[in-house]
Amino acid sequence: MACRAILAAGLVALLAVPAWAQPKSAPAKGDPVVARVNGQVLHRSEIEMVMHNLPPEARQAPPEQVYLNVLNRMANSMLLAQASRKAKIDQEPAVKSEIALSNDDLLASAYINSLARAHITEARLKEAYAQYKKAAANEVEVRARHILVKTEKEADDIIAQLNKGADFTTLAKEKTIDPPGKANGGDLGYFTRNEMVPAFAAAAFALKKGEYTQSPVHTQYGWHVIKVEDRRPVKVGTYEQVAPQLAQRMEAQLAAEKIGELRKKGKVQLFDPNGKPLEMAEAPPARAAAPQKPAEAARTVPPLAIPGGQLGAAPGAPTLAPGTAPDQLRR
Repeated sequence: MACRAILAAGLVALLAVPAWAQPKSAPAKGDPVVARVNGQVLHRSEIEMVMHNLPPEARQAPPEQVYLNVLNRMANSMLLAQASRKAKIDQEPAVKSEIALSNDDLLASAYINSLARAHITEARLKEAYAQYKKAAANEVEVRARHILVKTEKEADDIIAQLNKGADFTTLAKEKTIDPPGKANGGDLGYFTRNEMVPAFAAAAFALKKGEYTQSPVHTQYGWHVIKVEDRRPVKVGTYEQVAPQLAQRMEAQLAAEKIGELRKKGKVQLFDPNGKPLEMAEAPPARAAAPQKPAEAARTVPPLAIPGGQLGAAPGAPTLAPGTAPDQLRR
């Protein structure tokens, strides 16, 4: 088999897909060589593995074209890696360090994938779906608009204009500092209560259809004026629609728990940029999810309830950096 280190392009696609979605290892027999690059071989199973894990848009071409694209890309990667070794690029200290770190990342992902394959069974997915469906039956979501400004006074002025009959959408396009809001009139789409940061959610869900906040709402992004356009029961997704989300969250939770377990058993020492030991040796608890832009986070299902607790409870679990755009209210 060709060395995995020279198939970086394929591995990126593979590691972007959770373990539950990955194909089983190809059998040793019936796996012909599909490329020889200066004597180094590439097997059909390696091409098929990468093809299987390509994003949907990359698989829209005819299968034979996708096969040729992947085959050529991987052959090119092998050529470049061989040339790099010949030029002794792999012996440069910075490159050696980067390769070592990449190997650690690859092994870490492979380890979590192996745990997930054993843990995320059909029975557990169906149990999680049953819990999700039960919780969703009583969920309500609202569709809202907001106008985001820097100061409370600006928000008060906007509320005064609304009380005099100004149009909310027009004001949003004129006043908001949220770039998407300027284009869509502050429309956030539909969301459930626990998709948003607490202060924003509390204000939005206190409103009836057609109402707007009479006092400015403060969050870490600034001051908001919120209007609720609609309220409706949450649409419950089918098992087929929801199972991938369930599996992804279960895998992430499994990773957080394993990291917490390993941190308790192991010895982790952290230092500041000057090499001075940090007083807090453990990383803060991971966030369940990074804030998302409204356009990216439109949902037809509520946040999924996963058996065994909330994702991100384990100290030292990988964290996702909070968003920086002012419209990123979802938590």
